[in-house]
Amino acid sequence: MYSLTASNKYHLYQGFVRMNLGINGLYKIIRSQMNGLSPVSGDVFIFFGKKRWGVKILKWDGDGFLLYYKRLEGGSFELPAFNPHTGNYEIDYHVLSFILSGVSLRSVRLRKRFRI
Repeated sequence: MYSLTASNKYHLYQGFVRMNLGINGLYKIIRSQMNGLSPVSGDVFIFFGKKRWGVKILKWDGDGFLLYYKRLEGGSFELPAFNPHTGNYEIDYHVLSFILSGVSLRSVRLRKRFRI
């Protein structure tokens, strides 16, 4: 429904976008710059503004798009190290939760867990 869970795949766009882009603008970025990913796959796509004050999250919900937007009133989001010229890469739900909650990614040490 309207939730982001660990069962989704999360793709972080490795460039920065203008925060005035809406669903159509983000859709075009996914189609043209995110190496064969489909906006209607059900995967979640994450976009940050250049100053990292805002984040937009786009998800196909079966019959329409959901657009989540979070803007910080103070501070900025910490991003994982990435190369803005490669397009995208997949991140884990827990990493996204840390980013949105303001947890320092350098201080996080995830313990090994079994995965299927």
